[in-house]
Amino acid sequence: MASLPRRGLVPPLLWGLTLFLSLPGPVWLQPSPLPQSSPPTELHPCHTCRELVDSFNKGLERTIRDNFGGGNTAWEEEKLSKYKDSETRLVEVLESVCSKSDFECHRLLELSEELVESWWFHKQQEAPDLFQWLCSDSLKLCCPSGTFGPSCLPCPGGAEKPCGGYGQCEGEGTRGGSGHCDCQAGYGGEACGQCGLGYFEAERNASHLVCSACFGPCARCSGPEESNCLQCKKGWALHHLKCVDIDECGTERASCGADQFCVNTEGSYECRDVDECETQVCPGENEQCENTEGSYRCICAEGYKQMEGVCVKEQIPESAGFFSEMTEDELVVLQQMFFGVVICALATLAAKGDLVFTAIFIGAVAAMTGYWLSERSDRVLEGFIKGR
Repeated sequence: MASLPRRGLVPPLLWGLTLFLSLPGPVWLQPSPLPQSSPPTELHPCHTCRELVDSFNKGLERTIRDNFGGGNTAWEEEKLSKYKDSETRLVEVLESVCSKSDFECHRLLELSEELVESWWFHKQQEAPDLFQWLCSDSLKLCCPSGTFGPSCLPCPGGAEKPCGGYGQCEGEGTRGGSGHCDCQAGYGGEACGQCGLGYFEAERNASHLVCSACFGPCARCSGPEESNCLQCKKGWALHHLKCVDIDECGTERASCGADQFCVNTEGSYECRDVDECETQVCPGENEQCENTEGSYRCICAEGYKQMEGVCVKEQIPESAGFFSEMTEDELVVLQQMFFGVVICALATLAAKGDLVFTAIFIGAVAAMTGYWLSERSDRVLEGFIKGR
């Protein structure tokens, strides 16, 4: 084979650089996946107001602690009396009451800043509870504990013990919500004062209710035993205070298609597809049955293909590997290229990202120099170009 004319170092260098860049890069060069963030939960304005007041009270404690505490006590008492209700202290507290990223807090503070100033200079003595004065009485964002809605109505079960203590009153403490009780597992009723479906009263007095689980299929029961059932769940029938499974497949309750069969399960049933392949339905040679929903189809067995309605064995041509026709010298050249790429990768890692492109260039030059100087390099390059 005639040797290819020398074309300089640039084409093989570019080829080697492309080969290297196609390899998986180091971990620190891989782009990091974006973190999955859940949508933020929108809080009622009352919660924002409560957090603002809590932060304001913490600011009051911090300003006293940072400015006083040690030294001349008489002097501190004189100065403290002036600083305690001063505008200077108010400004110091308000400057840090909201975090930089808390947009809702900043918006609420902007709307209520004059009210806070009015409370600070004129209302502290008669209304020492800032939360009650600001959030409930002035801004009307919150309600007292155990109440809800625009008019601060009592939650079901009473304001002192909303939802009987066994649930959460929707909107409690805010001017929103429906007041509906979200009962704990096992409890039910408007104010969670009853046992829910599948539970019975294990203990009850004037202020206390304990609900325990019934036996599995019992919807209502008088105790935890199998024979304590009073009402059964769907799919079960009450028989001598026990719940027995209904065989829907033996009654008209089951509704399965013509190409399905019924299988009874505890409390229910399943409609399953008939598998026609369980019988010999594909008579052709080298055919096999494939079950489908409501039917089946005959396909050729593995290693066979259909030709003119008959399954014939596939002829897989034998293909020689890429390295089978290479000489030992050519394999040595490929080894040199491989080590050059390794050097390039190590150089890139050593550079730690500061000299990445320089490291890639040096590694590629090393790989292609070893390749280009071999007397058999032209033949290998030609093989790559032709896609051998």
